[in-house]
Amino acid sequence: MDRPFITESHDIFRKSLRSYLDKEVRPHFEQWEEQRQLPHSFWMQLGELGFLCPWLDEEYGGMNADFGYSVVFAEEMEKVGAGLSGPGLHNDIVMPYISSFGTEDQKKKWLPKSTTGELISSVAMTEPGTGSDLAAIKTTAVKDGDEFILNGEKTFITNGATTNFVIVVCKTDVEAVPAHNGISLLVVDATEGVVPGFKKGKKLNKVGQHASDTSELIFEDCRVPVSHLLGEEGKGFYYLMEKLQQERLTVAISALTSAERMLELTMEYVKQRKAFGKRISDFQNTQFKMAEMATEVKIGRTFVDQLIVNHIGGKNIVNEVSMAKWWTTDLAKKVAMECMQLHGGYGYMEEYEIARRYRDIPITSVYAGTNEIMKVIIAKNLGL
Repeated sequence: MDRPFITESHDIFRKSLRSYLDKEVRPHFEQWEEQRQLPHSFWMQLGELGFLCPWLDEEYGGMNADFGYSVVFAEEMEKVGAGLSGPGLHNDIVMPYISSFGTEDQKKKWLPKSTTGELISSVAMTEPGTGSDLAAIKTTAVKDGDEFILNGEKTFITNGATTNFVIVVCKTDVEAVPAHNGISLLVVDATEGVVPGFKKGKKLNKVGQHASDTSELIFEDCRVPVSHLLGEEGKGFYYLMEKLQQERLTVAISALTSAERMLELTMEYVKQRKAFGKRISDFQNTQFKMAEMATEVKIGRTFVDQLIVNHIGGKNIVNEVSMAKWWTTDLAKKVAMECMQLHGGYGYMEEYEIARRYRDIPITSVYAGTNEIMKVIIAKNLGL
């Protein structure tokens, strides 16, 4: 399938990444899933081969690459497994905050080592009592001289157990009206024992995406230099809204790639498996199910690829990305259920990839803003 944003350079990048993943990652992926964590050596290899933050300027270790490289990265990682999502979050969700809103000193401090794999990043938005409603966060940062005193708890933090620095969403003005005008972003050194008052909580035992470590982060009178304020005080909510277009588009890209992979796995299976003297693929019900899923996935691919083109072109597509995020993740969940059913009892066995895919995909309709929130955004943009 011809894709409007893919060039020869993107193809070369894809072949290089796929070759590395096939040789060095696939043989170890199940072990990493069992360990519930990606080894730091994996991050270092990604950095050494130029796969981390290729869109950054060369002075910070990047290649000035366009978003098409991020798409290729997300797709190839997802084809191996959703448990490899940590580097994608680092590349295309966390680091853009530093690049866009950081001072020159902040960029020099965090960007170069983030392209080599020496530093692993994360972003801490969600709290135990606060999910999609960011304006209701309770984590506070009170200025005390040339420091902020940070207090609060964050949960469901991807890369949380291995992170070296974390962008913390907090309130620097609890009296602000509306409340979101009091939100700021602070960058916290996440090396335990280095910053008093900061500690990593328990690593969370998730249903799926096991190799992607997720944990709690705790701040108790944690002192953060004022120089670690990202952008302007009180502008954090607006920074988050600005970057959520790319985050949600990335989720749609990965969800659609997973749906394509599940369809591929099931196509192979139904052609081989026999029942009642003929192949599963010979039954009309199977043919109809596969035809329906293939059609919907094709429609999703066409829509998402056009959004990628528009995003690369700098267009505001918040509404369309909200549509894509909820529709592709719901589609991927539907495909997972249908494909597992077509695998029969074998689909419930751990040695079959479809079982892992079935576990991995449901959370995509929750993170980066629940699908219900996506529909609220769409409804507002419809004038409702």
